[in-house]
Formats: sequence, C-alpha cells, structure tokens
Amino acid sequence: MKLILEKQEAEEIFFNAMCNGLGYVTGYDLELDFDESEYKAAATKLKENGTSPCFEDVLMQILRDGGSITLEDIGCEGEYTSSITLADVHERVAKTPTSHLMDMINEQDDACTADVVLQTVFFEDVIFG
Repeated sequence: MKLILEKQEAEEIFFNAMCNGLGYVTGYDLELDFDESEYKAAATKLKENGTSPCFEDVLMQILRDGGSITLEDIGCEGEYTSSITLADVHERVAKTPTSHLMDMINEQDDACTADVVLQTVFFEDVIFG
C-alpha cells in the first residue's frame, strides 16, 4: 500500500514526531544539530508573527526557510549522521511503515511511533531500536 500525503500533512506528522520523539533518539547516541544563526532568525520570525514558539516550531521554521537540521551520530564515528530539508520531510514521511503512519494519522501515536517517523525521515529506514 502506498499512501500519498499533502505537504501540510507530512509537515504536521513530522512536527508531532519531533515533539514526541526527539528525546528518544538521543538514546542511540544521536544529537540534533542546526545552524544557530538560522535558529535565531527562525525564532525571531515566529515571535514577530505573534507566536510564542516551542523548540519544534523553530526547527520547522528553519526547514520552511530553506535550512536543514541534522542528526549527528556521536556513537559510531559519524556513520549515521544525516541532514534533512523540508523537501525530505515532504517525500519521506509517507515512507514510514504503514502501521506507524496510520497511528500518527489516527492520533494514536506514542514515542515509539514518533521514533519510527523520525528515523524514516532522517535515514529512509528504521536503523535503531
């Protein structure tokens, strides 16, 4: 089965996965990395638009502004370091294994589901866990 998601749907699923699973991936010796100046610019942009952004809001804005975010592999000498852009989110969220993707769509997700979505987007596969 192949699911086709609108760009906005893919972004919402990825955003929710970050909210629920970014802390989870640190258990794999992965560390989130991004350009600090892009982070500050994105946070400022959101605040100027009347938003009180959370961390994940700012990360999404970095992507929407054309930047990238990286999961840096600190445990395996960089073998699994991977950077993504918004285009990757649009393309790869739909590649999440169907059972997990349906859990996200039906709002029955948990940290495990979020972890699978994040790994699928960053690595195009579930490598850890």
